[in-house]
Amino acid sequence: QVQLVESGGGLVQAGDSLRLSCAASGGTFSSYAMGWFRRPPGKEREFLGGIIGSGSSASPAASVKGRFTISRDNAKNTVYLQMNSLNPEDTAVYYCAAGRSIWGIYDYWGQGTQVTVSS
Repeated sequence: QVQLVESGGGLVQAGDSLRLSCAASGGTFSSYAMGWFRRPPGKEREFLGGIIGSGSSASPAASVKGRFTISRDNAKNTVYLQMNSLNPEDTAVYYCAAGRSIWGIYDYWGQGTQVTVSS
């Protein structure tokens, strides 16, 4: 059983940067692909990208490509989401998740952290 805890959310202004962290415990962190998702208010959950155990990454969401970067530190059992040039459309609850592959099913989820971007 893997437990995930996100942190780093908050209220920021448009144009600001923010880095979210997701700390994992209870499993072999480096064996999991890690993904970041978000759910804007009133909208469906969106996959932002993922990173495999070795550190390769993917960022399929066109809306965040070039602005968001995913990285991980296996020594700290932590995955990060660096978000730059934030805009109000990035307002959402952000979740990290652990699974067997970036494009597969994610078995474990964090509780989410709220990011609010004011204009």
